[in-house]
Amino acid sequence: MYKRHEIGKLGEDLACKYLQNKGYKILERNFEAKQGEIDIIALDKEELVFIEVKTRSNILYGKPAEAVNEVKQNHLIKTIEYYIYSRHLEDEFIRIDIIEIYLWKNKYRVNHIKQVI
Repeated sequence: MYKRHEIGKLGEDLACKYLQNKGYKILERNFEAKQGEIDIIALDKEELVFIEVKTRSNILYGKPAEAVNEVKQNHLIKTIEYYIYSRHLEDEFIRIDIIEIYLWKNKYRVNHIKQVI
């Protein structure tokens, strides 16, 4: 379990680095509410982006984005709704993205999937 947590944290760190290099401003990481968690909340120009990061060191059990199933999507949407409501951001343009991080040896690859839900 601890190793999986380490891999997830590394993936989120790499995703933040990737996003910052693309000009995104990271607003929050690991926002938690009773409905669930949002890995990264960022600003892409005028758009508020909620990002789910999935990291894998192999694809034996499928691609990372495939782990964002219907149940996970529902938790994510409810958490986003709470975040928007609690911060009075109802008039903001929003987007939900997934970032897949593929790790192998000392290398990694990022796959950014925009507007997934």
